[in-house]
Amino acid sequence: MASFDVPVPGYSLAEDLARAGHATYLLDVRGWGRSTRPAALDAPPEANEPAVSSDEAVRDIAVVVAWIRGQRPGPIALIGWATGGHWAGMYAAGHADAISHLVMLNALYGTPGAWSLRSRLEDPARPGELSPSLGAYNLRDAPNLIRAWQASIPVPDKATWCDPRVASAYADATIASDPTSGQRDPPSARVPAGPLRDSFALAGGTRMWDAGAIRAATLVVRGSLDFWSRPDDLAALRRELVHTRRVEVVELPGAAHFVFLDRPEHGRERLVAMLRSFLAQP
Repeated sequence: MASFDVPVPGYSLAEDLARAGHATYLLDVRGWGRSTRPAALDAPPEANEPAVSSDEAVRDIAVVVAWIRGQRPGPIALIGWATGGHWAGMYAAGHADAISHLVMLNALYGTPGAWSLRSRLEDPARPGELSPSLGAYNLRDAPNLIRAWQASIPVPDKATWCDPRVASAYADATIASDPTSGQRDPPSARVPAGPLRDSFALAGGTRMWDAGAIRAATLVVRGSLDFWSRPDDLAALRRELVHTRRVEVVELPGAAHFVFLDRPEHGRERLVAMLRSFLAQP
């Protein structure tokens, strides 16, 4: 997984957790990383509906969790970022006994409200509805991946916020994970569009899971500069996570969407310390 294990010293979240004593596993849902690609990704994007639904992602999580528990019996901790946070919450809501700790970072919940990507995804002819032109997947080259990261950084000199070595390593690993990336010029990764479709629905108020069904100790974290999640999501989760063993809902001041890859002083150090503390509690 390119995001959680960037090969730059001091920036692998997986290594941070392993050094804290946790057996750490990384999961690529179908369509990403080293997992298999749906057939729709081998056709032109306009030939199919958005690929990889939340239901499919949760089925993949279920298979991996079952495998891990076969190696290490007992409930496990599950961490998800952005759409992965939504998937993690959705899985935890339906598998209460499998999860001891749940972490949702910069994730949407099914709460109506303004969303920064709405205008980009909305059908201009039918406000409130998803554009039919979304397609099965999008292509992302290195400049596009880095530009999406830097867009929410509120300073002119982006290098003071995110180390250029980390940005380059993240983009390179993402593109290299797609076995067809070299067939395009410039090289690019196919990114399934199903998460965009489902996130559009979540931000419009569609509920895909019930936070009240979660029993695991739960940590919800949002960077105050995040462009993906909203304060409304934190407020709704704070209200509805009523049956968890323990719940912490935190907004990190001055932290952005890629907080775990940003420089330590821009939220990464605080986030890692928070994760270590939360996961250390039984």
